[in-house]
Amino acid sequence: MSLMRSLLLAASQNQWLRERASRYRFVRRSVARFMPGETLEDALAAARNLKEKNIGAVFTHLGENVAERAEAVQVAEHYLGVMERNHAQGLGTEVSVKLTQLGLDISPDFCFENLKSILEREDKKSTVWIDMEASNYVDVTLELYRRALAVFPRAGICLQAYLHRTKDDLEKLLPLRPAVRLVKGAYKEPPEIAFPRKRDVDESFFSLTQTVLRARKRGEMGRVALGTHDVALIRRISGFAESEGVRKDDFEIHMLYGIQRGEQMRLAGNGYRSIVLVAYGRYWYAWFLRRLAERPANVWFLLRNLF
Repeated sequence: MSLMRSLLLAASQNQWLRERASRYRFVRRSVARFMPGETLEDALAAARNLKEKNIGAVFTHLGENVAERAEAVQVAEHYLGVMERNHAQGLGTEVSVKLTQLGLDISPDFCFENLKSILEREDKKSTVWIDMEASNYVDVTLELYRRALAVFPRAGICLQAYLHRTKDDLEKLLPLRPAVRLVKGAYKEPPEIAFPRKRDVDESFFSLTQTVLRARKRGEMGRVALGTHDVALIRRISGFAESEGVRKDDFEIHMLYGIQRGEQMRLAGNGYRSIVLVAYGRYWYAWFLRRLAERPANVWFLLRNLF
């Protein structure tokens, strides 16, 4: 793990920095690269613009580790309102939720009830994506996902390629015909839990991609979403899919708002399913630092704004 990445991930967990970062205009201006704004209206406007370009959107309302029941219920109700607005406007967007924002730290059963309320209200043709958080949450997140999948077959789960355990987790999920969004991972983890080197994470991501694409072709996957901004890796995946006879519409590429916009449009123009994760909300600090840690070169973007 590079020094820059380690520093960014450590900073993302620092309460003192969290409380002060939002005061600085240059930081807020830099954050705007990765999110259209803090309100749902900002996210909806971004989704409308993306739809005009034949690019889909997944909304995530920023926040995590909610400690009060009333706040967790409020988060669930917010997502219900998001889906209502989406359905009314015909945008076709989906939502991606963090279980700690729905009360996982309070009680898994309480969290599941909030998750269930969201799953019940979503369109049967759409997927509610469940984010994967730090490694200490993986077991309980997978447990709740299995519970959800038994009742809501369109529920989706995020798996992180940098964790050593993910290969086994995926194999255990395949008999359930899951919907999987594969990402590289953005939390600070020790080397005995996660691959520390980028090239090893990339190889793990590609190996897991091969598994899910082959499973998709065999009809053992609900949906396959691949979350990466690495253009070279996307080309490699496209070549593998073509060689295996996997159709372009059998998988989708997910990227963050504002990153690799040209590649997002190229994919959509070439018949691939191009999807953008649109984040919004006031609690952007930790999320923003993890985005920088995923690709430390983005720090130079922040420094250019400063000077």
